[in-house]
This record gives sequence, C-alpha cells and structure tokens, in this order.
Amino acid sequence: GRDIMEMVAPAGPVYQAGTLSGNPLAMTAGIETLKKLAQPGVYERLEDLASALERGLKEAITSVNLRARVSRVSSLLTVFFTNSPVTDYASAADSDSALFAAFFRQLISRGIYWPPSQFEAACISLAHSDEDIKMTVEKISSALNSI
Repeated sequence: GRDIMEMVAPAGPVYQAGTLSGNPLAMTAGIETLKKLAQPGVYERLEDLASALERGLKEAITSVNLRARVSRVSSLLTVFFTNSPVTDYASAADSDSALFAAFFRQLISRGIYWPPSQFEAACISLAHSDEDIKMTVEKISSALNSI
C-alpha cells in the first residue's frame, strides 16, 4: 500500500491524473461497483447474458445467410462482416466496414445503441435483463433483414 502510493507524484516519480481522480462521487461509485462485482454469481450472470446475445446474433446472421463472424470475450462482443476468422487487426480490417456501418445504422434506427465501429465491442452489464437481450436479438434480426 504505502510504498506504492509513495511512487505517485508529488512524493514519487510517477505522474497520475484524470478527470475524476479522487472525486468523492466517482470513488464511491467505483467502490460500490467493486462490492457488487464481488457478490457470488455476478460473473456467471454476465456470461449467461452475453452468451445469449452471442447465440442470438449468430442465429440471426445464419438466418439471413450473411458472411459474418461474432467475436466475444466474456461480456464484450462484436460482429465482423467477413467469411474469414478474425484474429488480429489485419483480419479485422479486411472485414466489410460498409456493411457494418449499414448494420449500425439499422440498429440505431431501432433504438439499439451498438458501438459505431467494428473495432469496438458491445458491453453487456448487470443492468441488462433477459428481456433486454431478447428484444435486442429481435431488433438485430430485423436490422440484418434490412441490409
């Protein structure tokens, strides 16, 4: 503890700054978030929600016969419009970004706020419900049918 904190300026050589660094409200929100994440079953719940969205997204892609890949790690996921595996920046950049842009616009028009770039990930949180995921999958399916 103390030896690490003494490394931070002005006592030490490491400069640290941020818009909300040390802000009491931000610190309280962070502490409460960590308490929530320490509760049993939290990560399992996130996994259930994210895997349901992944399954629904893959089923929707298959039903419209689009060339696309879903990449997911834990509660983060995205879609790449390509036939090839996406394993690095080069393979991600080879995806159809115009098709992704059309997908994004269709989702926005349906009230789904998906990340605007194929290089970003959608984030599932504990605030999402099973109903939210189901509704999102329905709107994704509708969006994919429109592009």
